[in-house]
Amino acid sequence: MSTGRRMSEYDGVWLEKEAPDYEAMDKRREMSIVEIQEAVRNGSVPKITGELEAFEIAKAGGWEIDALMSQMEMELAQSGHKNSMFHLNIKPTHFTYLLVAFASMGGLLSGLDQSLISGANLYMPFSLHLNTQQLSLVNSGMPLGAVAGALLLSPANEYLGRRMAIIWACILYTIGAALEAGATSYGMILAGRLILGVGVGLEGGTVPVYVAETVARRQRGNLVSLYQFNIALGEVFGYVVAAIFLNVDGNWRYILGSSLVFSTIMLIGMLFLPESPRFLMHKGRVVEAYRVWKQIRGVDTLESREEFFVMRSSVHEEEAEVGKKKNRYAWMDFFTVARCRRAVIYANIMVFLGQFTGVNAIMYYMSILMSQVGFDAARANYMSLVGGGALLLGTIPAIFLMETCGRRFWAIAMLPGFLVGLILIGCSYLIPLTNLPGAEGVYLTGLILYMGFFGSYACLTWVIPAESYPTYLRSYGMTTSDAVLFLCSFAVTYNFAAMEAAFTRLGLTLGFYGGIAVIGEIYQILFMPETKDKTLEEIDLIFAKPTSQLVRENIASSKQTMSDLCHLRFRKVFVEQTPRRKSISQA
Repeated sequence: MSTGRRMSEYDGVWLEKEAPDYEAMDKRREMSIVEIQEAVRNGSVPKITGELEAFEIAKAGGWEIDALMSQMEMELAQSGHKNSMFHLNIKPTHFTYLLVAFASMGGLLSGLDQSLISGANLYMPFSLHLNTQQLSLVNSGMPLGAVAGALLLSPANEYLGRRMAIIWACILYTIGAALEAGATSYGMILAGRLILGVGVGLEGGTVPVYVAETVARRQRGNLVSLYQFNIALGEVFGYVVAAIFLNVDGNWRYILGSSLVFSTIMLIGMLFLPESPRFLMHKGRVVEAYRVWKQIRGVDTLESREEFFVMRSSVHEEEAEVGKKKNRYAWMDFFTVARCRRAVIYANIMVFLGQFTGVNAIMYYMSILMSQVGFDAARANYMSLVGGGALLLGTIPAIFLMETCGRRFWAIAMLPGFLVGLILIGCSYLIPLTNLPGAEGVYLTGLILYMGFFGSYACLTWVIPAESYPTYLRSYGMTTSDAVLFLCSFAVTYNFAAMEAAFTRLGLTLGFYGGIAVIGEIYQILFMPETKDKTLEEIDLIFAKPTSQLVRENIASSKQTMSDLCHLRFRKVFVEQTPRRKSISQA
């Protein structure tokens, strides 16, 4: 076995570890099924030393991949596993979409809350006799509770698993919604909001990871984006529900209680879904991970077999590295290991940008903001559908195009769009109410632009953290990202009224939210890596690059893109994207 430093063929990453014997690998020959099965029985399959060697074997089409599949089939047959009453026997491709549909309903619940509370704000404060400070805390109670849910995310994911964490989140959400609907005092409505928030925080960090660890790399960005789509869909449903119950006695109770229907549906659906195969592999339950992989991904395609092979090698290498570090906590790697440190900084800055450009403040107070522009209470609630609808439509391009265009291109292109929307929203406050149609028209135009572009951008808030962390730190990393997301949401929502008074409406939208958007655009151009069409294991190699190397590559890429735009090469910039690979071996 040779040692030393070798330049990986995956993105030029230097890896300071023992390198595999590449000369021996080059001499490997194709083997028949009978020879592979004999090698498995005799225990003569070479031991794979780590992630990099696994990638090299996949690229060379090594027979070790088929040997692992054969070994897994033998162990699965010997395990004597019996399917539970909740087992679904459907095609892997159909199962993947079913899994994503039910798991992503967590986004629906989160979106529902944002719009339901907006409609309830028109009537609930008078019914419960809430003052301005109490109303601010009730509105921000969900994101505050979600911070607590985020802190529970890591132990829940590590000890219960992704699936059971989501099930418990549904239970908490149901309890919180019931308390909201039956609230008779300030304390009761606040308790309901906090408990509901714990459920939202727990599922908000778990669902994107559950989906990212389950679906194929070529679909990961698109399908994780469905979570944001469901958030937007939930917001539209919430405004529709608010409109339905607007003229009913006790309307705000029906509005807030309606989410019980959706949390119950999600809870039932999750009972029929399996655990994440990468989590099972992380816990050493290799045969069970293979069984789930066959169920949701199948092993008929080369891509699926390669990815399982690399996943197994990568997780084993990570666990071996962690095992060497005695008397240390795994999460300390966020401070001491450069690859992990880069991931946690990058993921959380992207989360910060998604929140501190003001979207949750605008969503929670949309009805009130519209009444400030000149809409009466009923029209303000109905017109809130415009913002929710724009957000929903804005997520659709991300679902279909994010894996084609890439995360980096998407972020850089979308952020300026909702900055323009912020500018128009701010300018609408300068138009006197004597010109009411003009003020309303400019406000709605800005709102549509802002929510539409933000809908596309916000998908990155879930995609990037879910794919950035290594497997053994993914639950810890998502704890930090989830906590940052909801802590930022709480800060923006709770302080909105005070900041609006201090900054003025124009200063808040343009100076504060708009200023952060400008800084964020510069950060994305310089520091944001591209991870499209990569397996989670390949992304490990991207984050192994020094930051200075990444910045140089990004500057060169930005210069080339600007040159193409200046020379009117629009097809090259917007159409001729890098074609997606059919398998890892095409890297």
